[in-house]
Amino acid sequence: MDKKDKEREPGDHAHSVEGSGWWNIPYPASFDVKLLTKQQDHIAIDGKQFVDEQGQPFLFRGLNIADPDKLVGEGQWQQSLFEEISRWGANVIRIPVHPIAWRKNGKQWYFDRLDEAVIWANKYDIYLILDWHSIGNVEDELFQHPMYQTSLAETRNFWADMALRYRDVPTMAVYELFNEPTVNYMGVANGLGDIAWDDWLEFLESNIDLIRAYDDKVIPLVAGFNWAYDLRPFAKAPVRRPNVAYAAHPYPMKAKPEVRSKANIFNAWDQVWGFMADDYPVIATEIGWVQAGGYGAHVPVIDDGSYGPMFTEYANNKGLSWCVWVFDPDWGPTMIHDWDFTPTEQGAFFKQQMQQHNQK
Repeated sequence: MDKKDKEREPGDHAHSVEGSGWWNIPYPASFDVKLLTKQQDHIAIDGKQFVDEQGQPFLFRGLNIADPDKLVGEGQWQQSLFEEISRWGANVIRIPVHPIAWRKNGKQWYFDRLDEAVIWANKYDIYLILDWHSIGNVEDELFQHPMYQTSLAETRNFWADMALRYRDVPTMAVYELFNEPTVNYMGVANGLGDIAWDDWLEFLESNIDLIRAYDDKVIPLVAGFNWAYDLRPFAKAPVRRPNVAYAAHPYPMKAKPEVRSKANIFNAWDQVWGFMADDYPVIATEIGWVQAGGYGAHVPVIDDGSYGPMFTEYANNKGLSWCVWVFDPDWGPTMIHDWDFTPTEQGAFFKQQMQQHNQK
């Protein structure tokens, strides 16, 4: 009996013989950090802000891309995409993984794509936010569209797989646990059932605990109800775990003051989600706008263009991080008109903001 056999646990038959049987499926393996060419700091939480390893404040300012499945299908999943995003000045890319695409392609396919994303992002000193891109009620399994259908078990397994795969990889900086929880809320029914707040906290905390069993350096990012807009319940009952960041999706039509002015919109944001930045780090992981009648115009993203300057002023004042939706010519509100990367109105604005404020 060789050393390997001696160390095998009782009942562990994996790799006992060569072959293609299920018992020869390899055990999960972590990403090899030796493949990274650039030294990047682990971004951490200190009080209400993100900090680098020297303790200096750090703000994520970047953008969303489409799901890797879409980009591969269109021939756009390549290093040159990340290079172009670097030219735009982004220091973070949010990558949405849709449950339907996860099941279609399988875990190993996504590992291969996300391994590439980590290597490419690291080369350009860009961080990644990984987003489980579901919209709906995961407890009752009621969702806005079939592409978002998932389950508690699938969600937990996804995060267990990711936490093991990318543990201690600084480029993979943030895990957004659930994109947009959308349930009956504040007396308004939307056909997606309800979740008690204590149950939502239990969902978040159990996934945080699971992730930290593998990786205690990655930052968990959690959202509130109303399509990740309303953080007010966290004021009385925040996540009962340390070093957690909060997500918001404050699209322009979400704030509805009686008189629409900058002061009133700032006040509305303060009341519903921005107040969290007084005590915790906050990332607005989806922002953006398009003019009425423009490509992809729909509620809640329609705006006359005043949203961009207002939001970035607010973010700078509050110390907020942000990611624009979306660096893709098909999904709206889009930042680019085409794969020649011609900027849209919001694309040109946020490109200038990233280039001005991010240190590369």
